[in-house]
Amino acid sequence: MKTEIEDLYRDYVSGSIDRRELLRRLASVAGGTAAAAALSPVLEGSPAPADVVPKDDPRLETGYIKYPVAGGEMRAYSARLKDAGKLASVIVIHENRGLNPHTEDVARRVALEGFTAIAPDALSPLGGTPANPDEARPLFQKLDRAENTKNFVAAVEYLKTQPQATG
Repeated sequence: MKTEIEDLYRDYVSGSIDRRELLRRLASVAGGTAAAAALSPVLEGSPAPADVVPKDDPRLETGYIKYPVAGGEMRAYSARLKDAGKLASVIVIHENRGLNPHTEDVARRVALEGFTAIAPDALSPLGGTPANPDEARPLFQKLDRAENTKNFVAAVEYLKTQPQATG
């Protein structure tokens, strides 16, 4: 039953089904509406699945890059189709857990749709996203909003200089 529940939650997170459908199907799998209602908060509190597109998907070129910003460098995760030529670019912006496996997976999904994707680590000026996501949240309060915005604008400028991007 655990795999079925995880699959349902993955469908919900990816947008394949809405919350109502998630609860309806959970009720069927778990044995009733009360059980589904009890499972819902547990699922929502767990992190999103991080491997919709595997890290080693053979269709993709992935890895970490650095691009220049005022006062240093920003680290970012990059993903694009292999041998695709020039592609339009998308900047994937992470949530308050930092550049984590889920955000990297989103970049891979974007790449499979035919884009060059980069996901900058907003916490780069503070040493990067920590391994423990609970430690990432308070770091965001230490970022300067204007500088953070400039660091993401620098991602656009970086992509304009890349031969694989359409500019």
